[in-house]
Amino acid sequence: MFIPLKDDNPTRHFPYVTVTLIALNCLVFLIQAFSPSGLQYFIIKMGVIPYEITHLASIPDVPRISPFLSLLTSMFLHGGLFHLLGNMLYLWIFGNNIEDYLGPGRFLFFYFISGLGASMVHILFNFNSTVPVIGASGAIAGILGAYLILYPHARVLTFVFLIFIIRIIPIPAAFVLGIWFFGQLLNVGLGGGVAWFAHIGGFLLGILLIKMFSPRQPQVTLE
Repeated sequence: MFIPLKDDNPTRHFPYVTVTLIALNCLVFLIQAFSPSGLQYFIIKMGVIPYEITHLASIPDVPRISPFLSLLTSMFLHGGLFHLLGNMLYLWIFGNNIEDYLGPGRFLFFYFISGLGASMVHILFNFNSTVPVIGASGAIAGILGAYLILYPHARVLTFVFLIFIIRIIPIPAAFVLGIWFFGQLLNVGLGGGVAWFAHIGGFLLGILLIKMFSPRQPQVTLE
């Protein structure tokens, strides 16, 4: 088991968008947790249901928001405290550097495009599913893919638990993220209530999109 704790990759600017996204996710979870309706109500009402997207039809007798709006709302919902904390840990460690590289506006756009793309990959492989999908994992997976391309040699302080080996050691980001991605591939088909294809799709999309969202290079006139 590998759990990243922090990286040694400093940023030039404070990550306002990353912090805001973390705060919003935490706020929404508190609303879910303390609402009399309970967590499940929000999951059913605002999670993405593949069947609704692929068939352009709402499920009868289920209190739902617009199917396409759910593609957005689902990105701020979580099924439990550990689901939330795991996602926010990865968002903080890796998101601040991607925001620093892209700038706040491009980073926010990149985040949502990665999340929407990840959801569509999950829908593609679960065409008729009526099970709601929630979580920021797809968008965060896009950030991980971008980080792999931009900062493969950055050191990530990682908690390592392998049978009798328990250590906290710095490991190259390429190895940490490679292990993470390999784990998603291994778990495809095992179920467990996790949208593995969304993670895989978001990660690959982040790799493909990072150059498209890179800051424009200033034009230089030579004399």
